[in-house]
Amino acid sequence: MAKNKFHDGPGPSQRQLRVGEQIRRTLSDVLMRGDIHDPELNRLSVTVGEVRTSPDLKIATAFVLPLGGEGQDEIIGLLSRNKGELRRILGKKLALKFAPDLRFRLDETFDQLDETRRLFEDERVKRDVEK
Repeated sequence: MAKNKFHDGPGPSQRQLRVGEQIRRTLSDVLMRGDIHDPELNRLSVTVGEVRTSPDLKIATAFVLPLGGEGQDEIIGLLSRNKGELRRILGKKLALKFAPDLRFRLDETFDQLDETRRLFEDERVKRDVEK
């Protein structure tokens, strides 16, 4: 079984999943409303697909993608540059003992879905699936 680089063991706890989803929703709302004091970041529409937290909830990794896929190169830098302000907002809005350190990664699940669709359209795969 492949080892996940974000956590060890059987998988995230219910608490990690719940807190990750709260962070995802809050980040999405903040970015959608443009609550950050950075005009460069506010001009982009950002999708927050998932947030994974460390077992101690001190680190939250947000998987993001700019709407339409344009600006992927700059979005991680812009979010990282504003992570202090984002962290403060999360601390105010969420009832957590500590606001987690935020990390940002490009969400590649859409690319993986496209590749999976492409594979299923391949004649050899269709032939094997039909057997």
